[in-house]
Amino acid sequence: MTKDEERDLPACLAALDWCDDVHVLDSGSSDRTIAIAEESGAQVSYHPFASFGKQRNHALDELALKHDWILFLDADEVATKEFSLSILDAVESAGTETAGFYCCWKMMLESRWLKRCDSFPKWQFRLLRKGMARFTDFGHGQKECDLRGEVGYIREPYLHFGFSKGWSNWISRHNRYSTDEAMARFSSEKSLSAMFDRAPSVRNPAIKLALTGVPGWPLIRFLHAYIIKLGFLEGAPGFIYCVNIAYYEFLIKIKMREMQVHQDAEKAS
Repeated sequence: MTKDEERDLPACLAALDWCDDVHVLDSGSSDRTIAIAEESGAQVSYHPFASFGKQRNHALDELALKHDWILFLDADEVATKEFSLSILDAVESAGTETAGFYCCWKMMLESRWLKRCDSFPKWQFRLLRKGMARFTDFGHGQKECDLRGEVGYIREPYLHFGFSKGWSNWISRHNRYSTDEAMARFSSEKSLSAMFDRAPSVRNPAIKLALTGVPGWPLIRFLHAYIIKLGFLEGAPGFIYCVNIAYYEFLIKIKMREMQVHQDAEKAS
């Protein structure tokens, strides 16, 4: 999925030269994104962006996908050779009961892998068999739904260059993301059983919801990543990342507080 991704798209597409069916689903780029995609041989389609889950489902429903197995990547993600081989091996050995696979990434900042700061591995549902899974919106992102089989794990990571457009872009995006995340957490019910669910897409949001209510949570988030997870060993990039992740949690927390104030005011009136 793309919108104005001329900076990151070339590396993403170049790493997919092993695949004979690459699709770029654009939502209104005004830079060279479309030209880059077409020059690489990818099939380009357009659909206005409503949400990550809806956009992925549109791809599943409307694109002329050649194969039964579908890998979703973002433009700032790069499939390493090892990751690609792991995918091919998993697909070839998957039983008919397998609906898809969780994948994980290496978060990269200033050419450094933030393994500790980013609590590697983090899992997202990215590889699926056609007709056996869909996506639903959750927070600023999406998670799997309508599973018709089992889900496995691709343990070899791909690379994620989430800061490639600079910190101004990252902060602007995460200001928007924090609003969606605050709405999702504010409207969700705490569930002890969900906190121990096997699926990361169920377990992780439940844990985040529980921790959000802890006094001083943004500071705790920083200390957990930087001290407990040994993020300080990852130098200046690690410190910068931990500060900004704590700031992101702070934005979520104050936006949830604002929602609660508005809700209380409506009830009082």
